[in-house]
Amino acid sequence: MISCIKSCGLIGLDGFVVETEVDVSNGMVAFDIVGLPDASVRESKERVRAALKNSSLSFPLKRITVNLAPAHIKKEGPLYDLPIALALLVSSEQLAADELSDYAMVGELSLTGELRPVIGALPMTICAKANGIKNIIIPYENAQEAAVVDGINVYPAKNLSEIVAHFKNIERLTPCKTDINEIFRKSSNYMVDFSEVKGQENVKRALEVAAAGGHNCLLIGSPGSGKTMLAQRLPTILPDLSFDEALEVTKIHSIAGLLPQDTPMISTRPFRSPHHTISAMGLAGGGRIPRPGEISLAHNGVLFLDELPEFSKEVLEVMRQPLEDGVVTIARVNATLTYPSNTMLIAAMNPCKCGYFGDSSHKCTCSENQIKQYLSRLSGPLLDRIDLHVEVPSVKYKDLEAKSKGESSADIKSRVNAAREIQRNRFKNVGGIYSNSQMTTAMVDEFCELSSNEKALLKSAFETLGLSARAHNRILKVARTIADLAEEKTIKAQHLAEAIQYRSLDRKFWQ
Repeated sequence: MISCIKSCGLIGLDGFVVETEVDVSNGMVAFDIVGLPDASVRESKERVRAALKNSSLSFPLKRITVNLAPAHIKKEGPLYDLPIALALLVSSEQLAADELSDYAMVGELSLTGELRPVIGALPMTICAKANGIKNIIIPYENAQEAAVVDGINVYPAKNLSEIVAHFKNIERLTPCKTDINEIFRKSSNYMVDFSEVKGQENVKRALEVAAAGGHNCLLIGSPGSGKTMLAQRLPTILPDLSFDEALEVTKIHSIAGLLPQDTPMISTRPFRSPHHTISAMGLAGGGRIPRPGEISLAHNGVLFLDELPEFSKEVLEVMRQPLEDGVVTIARVNATLTYPSNTMLIAAMNPCKCGYFGDSSHKCTCSENQIKQYLSRLSGPLLDRIDLHVEVPSVKYKDLEAKSKGESSADIKSRVNAAREIQRNRFKNVGGIYSNSQMTTAMVDEFCELSSNEKALLKSAFETLGLSARAHNRILKVARTIADLAEEKTIKAQHLAEAIQYRSLDRKFWQ
């Protein structure tokens, strides 16, 4: 007898429907799986055999052929254990096939019949819904994550016996529900706050601009000036995630297997801070089974690279295309996968090897050649993609001893959220654009129009600083953000001057 159970697989960030076809016939006892399975899928037959036996169910001692369709797409992972087991039960007439046609099944089986969690439950549930499937049965640990998707019944199960009892109407499974509003209502309790930072008002202002427009930022300063401290407090002023942005972030973390069990949806912007020993593959993504890297895990959030020149040249250069295009493309022989990488890059570095070049209170011990060699680790094209270059001076003693606290993160965030609301209204008719940093060239021409005085100021800066066409557009985007923070409809001279100031610092160190 032939049976067919629907399941789902993953290609990059998206799911696809897999039909698990099982034929049980007379002949020499065998168990074959076809349909381009990988090693973990081929091993399913041993897990399924033991799971059925240990769940007090019969394993048919006949010729069994399992086909995972479509056969031209490689099937990876142990998530097909459950659909294979249930299709076997239908083919051996231990379960009726009628009701199962409205279900998709996803889950790894242990030898005792327990269901183990799988990665990518959210994108697979989205795929099932998009293909008209009304119900999905998944492991209990993945239930809250999958239940984020509205319009499909998500049934969590702990073991194979519960699922069999469900279809035999002995004890029905209960659909899982997730309250999206409750997830977003929970406020993030950060252990740090911008009010703890002494002095550095110019750097706080630059980070406020970066947060308001989603711009990349480079912090340059001597050791102990507070670069890392400031960057670690950036998440406390980032604007709130929209539902669509949260869904994108959650899908990426689900596929990477990094979604915490008690977090059905990521409702705060991610903050990733990899060590400088990371490989190019770890940053951009890849592997035998391509998975998203750090730059994609920071999608719609912040990627913080501390001690930027200490990263290998290969790692730094691999960021150039994702920073420009907002996506990472991983090409392999059998597939080309694309992961989103719309991330804010916040980088910190010393101005030289000893760290005190340009510091008024410490003497630099590096030679001119050593300074040039240190700074040359960063290429011009990479620096050109960073919107704000900010000098972080050493903190003065009087600032450290000051009793008054600085402006709190909550106050700064209120201005950032107001600026982002202006941008959401500006781009409401354009899909996938959430901030000024994502504007295309055509949008820059439309939304960053300058009067004659501002054009003259920008022309003078362009020629004096030797800026590129990319830097010209990025200055306009930053100026648009500064104007949004000031709630101005047009870009004025003071907004443009501040934006230009953030692009001039690299000439101090790199000339």
